[in-house]
Amino acid sequence: MTDQAALQSVLDRAAAGGRITKEEALDLYRHAPLHALGQAADAVRRRRYAGTEHIATYIIERNINYTNVCVTACKFCAFYAAPKDTKKGWSRDLDDILRRCAETVELGGTQIMFQGGHHPDYGVEYYEEHFSAIKKAFPQLVIHSLGASEVDHMARISGVSAEEAIRRIHAAGLDSFAGAGAELLPERPRKAIAPLKESGERWLEIMEIAHKLGVESTSTMLMGTGETNAERIEHIAMIRDTQDRTGGFRAFIPYTYQPENNHLKGRTQATVFEYLRMIAIARLFLDNIAHIQGSWLTVGKEAGQLSLHYGADDLGSIMLEENVVSSAGAKHRSNRQEIIDLIRKAGRVPAQRATTYEHLLVHDDPANDPVDDRVVSHISSTAIEGGTAHPELKLISTN
Repeated sequence: MTDQAALQSVLDRAAAGGRITKEEALDLYRHAPLHALGQAADAVRRRRYAGTEHIATYIIERNINYTNVCVTACKFCAFYAAPKDTKKGWSRDLDDILRRCAETVELGGTQIMFQGGHHPDYGVEYYEEHFSAIKKAFPQLVIHSLGASEVDHMARISGVSAEEAIRRIHAAGLDSFAGAGAELLPERPRKAIAPLKESGERWLEIMEIAHKLGVESTSTMLMGTGETNAERIEHIAMIRDTQDRTGGFRAFIPYTYQPENNHLKGRTQATVFEYLRMIAIARLFLDNIAHIQGSWLTVGKEAGQLSLHYGADDLGSIMLEENVVSSAGAKHRSNRQEIIDLIRKAGRVPAQRATTYEHLLVHDDPANDPVDDRVVSHISSTAIEGGTAHPELKLISTN
């Protein structure tokens, strides 16, 4: 279907709340005019959030990278070290992790993302110990961390089922799962970029187990590693099918591959237009997922701002620390006031949110915006040395 009248008919149906098929989504992604695609997606957003459609959200969090040692060796990753690479590999001790949690609380952060490698020695017990220590010291912090890949790995290391692993780390303090490790779910692109990871079907199976145990999650997609348009649509179709059964994905977050310092160097990245089209298609196709998040970290702040006109209702995180995506070339950083300004200049009212998207602070009056703002995201590709913080990893203060 490439007839523009037929495409507009599908857009009109989706904008009015009708479900579109995988085939229709692919046609729209390939052929619909960008402006019309954005209009339809924004109509879905405004209808879904009627009454608060004028608001766009952000969150303050910290990514705590607990180790870079990993047995998975994904080809797109510039962060990991092989287990035998004792010069490059490192792990943080618990005191260092707790110090970073304390800084997060001091700077107004509400969430931590525990993110690292698939360490050959770290089973369920490791995560139980660390999550319980974090919760004991900082009960106000939400632990939104890990993903199905880490669950699959830790369960195998400890010799338990994925269900038991999830039950135990949830009891220890994990509040929700990130969409980590989804990358591309269809078989061909997944094997091309992450041949040692679990299958896409297994990733979804573990998420489904988590959802049924009451542990919600987000979902993600890595764009631009050589996948086809059809495989991109297949990825979101697999997510929608799972969501129909569980209802446990609270958001969808597409982001773009960064080409530096990894084994996929030289591959064509997803363009900004491809990214915006995906944001819009996601809002039209994922009728059972509440939130679509723009990713300014990988596409830049201007494109992130534009995503708010293509169906996104959230601009993601002001990350007090990030080392994984940045090690592959993402160099964008921002402070809270800049994110507030980006949202406001997009014609929306900014609001700081919780992990579960409740509004914590609505910035409806510019006169009351933060003035002494120390909340600055720091992106560094050389931030870790020998398991301790390199000087340039320290939080940047604007005062």
